[in-house]
Amino acid sequence: MDKVLNIVQIVLACLLMAAILLQHRGTALGGAFGGEGNVYRSRRGAEKFLLYATIVLAILFVAGAIVNIII
Repeated sequence: MDKVLNIVQIVLACLLMAAILLQHRGTALGGAFGGEGNVYRSRRGAEKFLLYATIVLAILFVAGAIVNIII
């Protein structure tokens, strides 16, 4: 059981890293020098799905870590 939890934890960590790295940052360094003027913009389509997937993966990762400590 311990090995299964460790494998699940590693898989969740890799998926969480991929989801975070795939997210598109709206303003990079160009925003500091008067680049893009949009202060707020709504997320749509794949960007919204990726945001929700990242949140769910983060919650599952933390829950898995807590379960791994308890067991």
